[in-house]
Amino acid sequence: MASIQVSLLDYFNDCESFTLKEAERVIKDVTALDVKIPSIRARIYEGIDKGLFTKVARGVYKSSKNGCDCLLINGDGRDLSMFADNSIDAIITDHPYDLATNKGGNRDFTNSYSCFQYSERDFQEKFRVLKQGSFLVEFLPEESGGNWEYLTRIKNMAKESGFLYYAKVSWIKGNQVNNTGRKASNCEDILFLSKGKARELRLDTKKNIKELTEANINPRGLSSEEIKNILTKNNLPVHYMSGTNGMLPTAFVYNPPSKQDRIHQSQKPKELYKEIEKYITLEFERVIDQFAGSCSIGEASLEINRNCIMFEINKDIVNDVISSFENKNLNLKKIELNEEPGMEL
Repeated sequence: MASIQVSLLDYFNDCESFTLKEAERVIKDVTALDVKIPSIRARIYEGIDKGLFTKVARGVYKSSKNGCDCLLINGDGRDLSMFADNSIDAIITDHPYDLATNKGGNRDFTNSYSCFQYSERDFQEKFRVLKQGSFLVEFLPEESGGNWEYLTRIKNMAKESGFLYYAKVSWIKGNQVNNTGRKASNCEDILFLSKGKARELRLDTKKNIKELTEANINPRGLSSEEIKNILTKNNLPVHYMSGTNGMLPTAFVYNPPSKQDRIHQSQKPKELYKEIEKYITLEFERVIDQFAGSCSIGEASLEINRNCIMFEINKDIVNDVISSFENKNLNLKKIELNEEPGMEL
């Protein structure tokens, strides 16, 4: 059994940390030791007692409003091992991508942030935790000569993991203009992917009108939402089609937060998050942001009755977020969190 500890120390020698689930995978799949899961965990906890391993506690903070919870986890958002398979309704995130040209502007994280490039495992984990038909939304830089190869690799990894391409919409940052070798509106791309065929969120107006007509209710002049409300009130079925809740726009146009209002370099406007969430989720569903930064998505989620789980690895940024939430009467209180892999939050 001591070989379990030796194998883990050898395999994770160059890593800062590993999860229980990662340890189980290494022992079962990589080293192929014939041991049971409880034995692996027992040897890890024994190793903690011996000083071979150190248990890393995560700071977890919670804010609640209208029956919805917003969790902020001070930890690595690439580690989704705490979530059960098919348990998340949407992922909306903007990873701190590592590119040789990533200097200046709002992406100069080199002194304060850990940048990286996605791997296949990142998309496999995203796919694993999302429910069937749910959306993965990735903020990506506008394509250029310095990043197009990485952006292509991202799309290929997502496809290999099982995601289907749904749409790409630009976020145009108001009247802000950058000189990127050509004068252009400063924008980012927002990539919408679905786990298999997109879930049914779009109202089927034709079928819903038919329901009202057959119930001797005149649908003339009513909007799709008004028709839905009448159907619901009369206990009649509401019909949906595959896709987002409404047709996505050609572009989202929102000014980024002003420099004096930002607590993170790549902070997104709260209203942008609210609009995206309304397209891909329903009230009281659960959204993850793996690299939350300013945690604007948390504020947005609570305002439109969504549950949100946010990860931020930088402790200083987490402290800034806690202060910001307090100023808005959305106090983030520290809680105790059971970190067993596969847990339901």
